[in-house]
Amino acid sequence: MTTLLFTSSRFAEHEVPEGHAERSERMAAVDRALGSGDLAGLERREAPRAGRDALLRGHSEAYVSRIEAAAPQDGIVQLDPDTFMGAHSLEAALRGAGGALAATDAVLSGEAERAFVASRPPGHHAEREAAMGFCLFSNAALAALHAREAHGLRRVAVLDFDVHHGNGTQDVLWDEPGMFYASSHEWPLYPGTGEPSERGAAGTVRNATLAAGEGGAAFRRAWGEDLLPQIAAFGPELLIVSAGFDAHAADPLANLQLVEDDFEWITAEIRALADSQCGGRIVSLLEGGYDLGALERSVACHVKRLAR
Repeated sequence: MTTLLFTSSRFAEHEVPEGHAERSERMAAVDRALGSGDLAGLERREAPRAGRDALLRGHSEAYVSRIEAAAPQDGIVQLDPDTFMGAHSLEAALRGAGGALAATDAVLSGEAERAFVASRPPGHHAEREAAMGFCLFSNAALAALHAREAHGLRRVAVLDFDVHHGNGTQDVLWDEPGMFYASSHEWPLYPGTGEPSERGAAGTVRNATLAAGEGGAAFRRAWGEDLLPQIAAFGPELLIVSAGFDAHAADPLANLQLVEDDFEWITAEIRALADSQCGGRIVSLLEGGYDLGALERSVACHVKRLAR
């Protein structure tokens, strides 16, 4: 079985102000990672645009309409202190969500066991009713809901190792008993959510906090001793990964001390869990990672382990 890559040249066209961390050069770094060595031979597919019905599984009609109306014809508009849209941003965001849905379709139809979606803007901070933290649509949550609505799955788990808590994914899935959300993240840090006491309406949310300065040992304990066993007990039929690489020691937006080996480790652990629980089925979505060199190396480690 193959590992598929979904991406689009449109992701690099999403506009942000000069000096913004979530800049188009991130896609060039990811493209370098995916274009070298064995990864150059993986099958690539164009990320399609998400349809409105798919967006409305996780966002309200009013919210989707507000995002559409906010898209400028030229220039850049600011949605919150960190989140911006230019003339090409809506197209990129729709394709980010659409890539997540298409990857889910490919994995659940048996075309591939695993898929990685290299997209921007990221998605895990976008709440049901709010754009924030660079994010417009809640891609991981939308993919999980799509797996249920379009493919009939009853139990889907979203695993988030971005350094920031995925408040948007948690918000969208909070009331969904068939959706498990697990996150490790630096605490305290933006966006200020993700305490272990936050458990979801059906008890299917788990948050593991890491202190500034902690590194691979604490990260591996959080996943190996806490989060992964709880996900296994949930019995997922599909794993969706919010793959953020901003917990890397070189990243400018946070204070954890992970290195490439830690991202390779968590990917191997996720693969082992998928192999034991859900026929190896994994959909991984790019989230954060803002040091270009660290992002390039970390993505390469992650996708190589997915594809191996």
